[in-house]
Amino acid sequence: MSLHRIQSRCMDCGHTFDFHPLTARCPQCGSEWLQAEYDYDLARDRWLRHLADRPFNLWRYHELLPVQHAPPPIDLGVGGTPLLASVHLTQMLKLPHLYIKDERQSPTSSFKDRQAAVTIAALQESGLTEMVVASTGNVAIAYSAYAARAGIKLWAFLTSLVPQEKMREVAIYGTQVVKVTASYDEAKQIAAEFARQRGLYIDRGARSIPTVESMKTLAFEISEQLTRQHPEARYDSLPWRAPDWYLQAVSGGLGPIGVTKGFRELYRMGFIDRLPKLGIVQAEGCSPMVQAWQQGKAQADPIPRPRTHITTLATGNPGRSYTLLYEYVREHGGTFVAVSDEEAFRAMHTLAKMEGLSMEPAAAVAFAGLIKLVREGVIQPHETVVVNCSGHTMPIESHILGERWARHVVVARGAGSDSRAAPPQEGLLAALSTIATERYPRILIVDDHEPARILLRRILQSLGDYTILEAADGYQALEMAQQDPPDLIILDLMMPGLDGFAVLDSLKSHPATAHIPVIVVTAKSLTTEEQQRLRQMARLMYKGEFLSDEFFAEIRELLARAR
Repeated sequence: MSLHRIQSRCMDCGHTFDFHPLTARCPQCGSEWLQAEYDYDLARDRWLRHLADRPFNLWRYHELLPVQHAPPPIDLGVGGTPLLASVHLTQMLKLPHLYIKDERQSPTSSFKDRQAAVTIAALQESGLTEMVVASTGNVAIAYSAYAARAGIKLWAFLTSLVPQEKMREVAIYGTQVVKVTASYDEAKQIAAEFARQRGLYIDRGARSIPTVESMKTLAFEISEQLTRQHPEARYDSLPWRAPDWYLQAVSGGLGPIGVTKGFRELYRMGFIDRLPKLGIVQAEGCSPMVQAWQQGKAQADPIPRPRTHITTLATGNPGRSYTLLYEYVREHGGTFVAVSDEEAFRAMHTLAKMEGLSMEPAAAVAFAGLIKLVREGVIQPHETVVVNCSGHTMPIESHILGERWARHVVVARGAGSDSRAAPPQEGLLAALSTIATERYPRILIVDDHEPARILLRRILQSLGDYTILEAADGYQALEMAQQDPPDLIILDLMMPGLDGFAVLDSLKSHPATAHIPVIVVTAKSLTTEEQQRLRQMARLMYKGEFLSDEFFAEIRELLARAR
């Protein structure tokens, strides 16, 4: 259990206020760039006294995470990934202190599991049940797993360049996949507009406090693990060790923004006595940060049409994320470097053959950058280097999902227009209209037991495209049904106050709600008289039959009649 105060501080006007995961802007100036702050003295004291007794996972640092209950019930075992000492690459590069943070061993094989775990935990605490994400692959996969576990419906907007294997992996969790025939930056715009129209939460990357906070756990783990290299290491003895360099392949920049915040917090609390240099590596075909760095600019010019086969790194407009990383590198050291696709593919072969580590191309970009920086003398032989090995996903067999597992959104471009130019806003909105105007059957779940509502909601979400509504008691159910009648009601029979019998009587006595089909679910053994009474007004199912074919058939039949 973790109950602590979390503050949000505006990075533009400095205004400080209590953190809430659904508060996206500063109430003072409207800025979307917020940063979490904690009681660092409390965290330092607790860590020195208790870390040695805690499991080695992400939640061991809960005093510096934006959640109130840790570990959350949705935990899949995130964090605590190995820090591997290089065996052969270290000899090839003459770099004796080279370490690989193996994030492939996360639940969905990507460091994005950290992002999803913390964000979904924070959102679940706030009662959120539906959200949107735009992704080039791994983010959507991670969010899909945790959203499924939390009973949160997820819409994932993926550019059509994302490999089909990754799209299928997203879909297998029951996520609503929307494939956008456009660049990743355009897909983000469409996703944002979709979320705005529906009033849904959307993951905002580096502008989202939970996502940034999740990534700093990498810094915490790395410093702990480097410290453990010494046989005399103790948790109550400071300082811990920090690397000289932290390297990561970058798309939008969220990862290193969070990692550098983690190192800064460790320094602030006295756990480390220096901050590492930062190595940001991008694919040459989409390297706006590298280009801006080479030009000495604090702001990056967008690249409207990335030209790289490594699609998971194809963010053409990093926005303010680059500026934050630029400021860190200027203050604490490091560099930005680009590598070709060919160099990344060679690095994939090198790491597989020399270290036994098979990785996806995006992860190999970081190692290609490492090789380049060592050969150019930027990284010195005596320095300790940690490289983030970000992910390796396994393909989902295509036949498992069948057909129609994704929606398609095509961003039209004007005749004769430059294909490299960004489409007008009207084109994005027109493309979005293909899904935004769909009306999904509305199902109202009525149950006073929240876990039962979550289970039913997740089952319904896995069955098809439904808008799920929830009522925690009979009075709320009647009010919702009368204001905007749903297409179907799934009603618990035994509830305090107004039970299912009374709710049914009221529904059937009002013309506005009498036509609504109802499935009554109960764990109670009913008398013959009660069964006959219910069957005159509703379909009857017993709890424990939620996964039966009969239950699925009842839902589809009743909805078909209602429409």
